[in-house]
Amino acid sequence: MSRLLLVSIACLISGCGGGGDSRYPDYDNPGQAPGWSLAPDSTGDGWATSTPAAEGMDAAILDSVFKSIGSGIFPGVDSMVVVRNQRLVAEGYFNGFGRETVHDLRSTGKSFISTLVGIAVEQGLLGLDDPLAQHIPDFEGHRNMDAAKRAITLRHLINMSSGLDCDDSVDNSPGHEERLYDSRDWIRYMLDLRMLAEPGTQSRYCTGGVVLLGHVVSLRSGMALDDWAQQWLLGPLNIQRSEWRRGPDGKTTGATGFGLRPRDAAKLGALFANEGLWNGSRVVSERWVRTSRESPVSLGSQGYGYLWWKRGFAHRSGEVRVEYAAGNGGNYVFVVPSLELVVAFTGSNYSTQRSDTPHRIMPLVLSAIP
Repeated sequence: MSRLLLVSIACLISGCGGGGDSRYPDYDNPGQAPGWSLAPDSTGDGWATSTPAAEGMDAAILDSVFKSIGSGIFPGVDSMVVVRNQRLVAEGYFNGFGRETVHDLRSTGKSFISTLVGIAVEQGLLGLDDPLAQHIPDFEGHRNMDAAKRAITLRHLINMSSGLDCDDSVDNSPGHEERLYDSRDWIRYMLDLRMLAEPGTQSRYCTGGVVLLGHVVSLRSGMALDDWAQQWLLGPLNIQRSEWRRGPDGKTTGATGFGLRPRDAAKLGALFANEGLWNGSRVVSERWVRTSRESPVSLGSQGYGYLWWKRGFAHRSGEVRVEYAAGNGGNYVFVVPSLELVVAFTGSNYSTQRSDTPHRIMPLVLSAIP
């Protein structure tokens, strides 16, 4: 296994939206027969549809990939949706799941939260260099308060470099997401943690930091997180069905347990591939899209930043740069801006080594582009 993927796989297996309790949405498997299409239907969900050949892709290669998934060569992959040139060109559904099934995307939702932060920044509700303390009432009343904790900014949280004693890839980390979920007050639990490092000096994958970000967006907008998301992100993308995990206080959090239909999950990728535009309408600023492509930190040997992973894939034209949202189980949205390509996967390989299966499928999809 490539060292490039060790940290992200460890995160996807041990963290990135693991665990389970009554506050997780109840996701159903409708038991549908497997199937795929290289000429997707136009369903009125906002997608322009086309065919692989019309968009410069080899249909036979994509058909072979779908056959491999359907035959069990790539087990646990529940769907694959392929978008080229902003057009939906192929889709396949397996293991009982279907086009209309809302699927648990786990930490793929973190990249949606990042987008909501970007929209809030553009609206002037907050700034990335704002101290977290500026937006949290009674910040000083939390435990282990010191100068380092006061120095945490929203930028540190969105880049997983807050310095809080929180690491989802280490089971005994005080801030591990499973300990967070067992607490009665997720916000207080996170803010009571001690500092392990100065903010901005070290990066550790921390779901709780994203819970804090969502909380800040909700406070600054004056709306429940899911309501604000529907108004400014999901609604403009014509996403009408979503599921959100809720904390003990009943409030939504998008850090994990976020659910969408596969076609809808792919819309986030299309939005970023098209510099923040969806069907000609501006949803998020081009500046935020370009910022999100940066890799200000590393997690292991992988690039990371703004709640998106970054890596390269080999292509006949040379290595292509890819940013992607990722969640436990094999839930991914890959964006390849240079090729105008988006590939979204849902999967149920939760907490297994097969969670990284889409990384092995992506080179095959890329080979369909001359």
